[in-house]
Amino acid sequence: QVQLVESGGGLVQAGGSLRLSCAFSGRTFSTYHMGWFRQAPGSEREFVAAITWSGDRTYYSDSAKGRFTISRGNAKNAVELQMNSLEPEDTAVYYCAADRSSSVLTPTRSYNYWGQGTQVTVSS
Repeated sequence: QVQLVESGGGLVQAGGSLRLSCAFSGRTFSTYHMGWFRQAPGSEREFVAAITWSGDRTYYSDSAKGRFTISRGNAKNAVELQMNSLEPEDTAVYYCAADRSSSVLTPTRSYNYWGQGTQVTVSS
């Protein structure tokens, strides 16, 4: 069974940076595509970024493009999300997700495994 544990969330001022990390265990990490999603209060969970199992392709939402970077370390069994130039609109719970077989990595339905989430709060 895949287990995902996020860390790195917190409170930051607008314009600041945070680096989220997701520790993967239970299966062979290097065979799983990984994604980051977020959910703000009263909103649906939305796609932020994804990376293929090999790390050769990355995908970003329009709001994340140019500000966020997803990366993975297959030796560390972890995926990270570097978030720069944070805005109050980025405030949400951020979730890590994993899937082995989907060919489209942006929808939430593509992922079978989810972490518990880490809170990111950006103050203005």
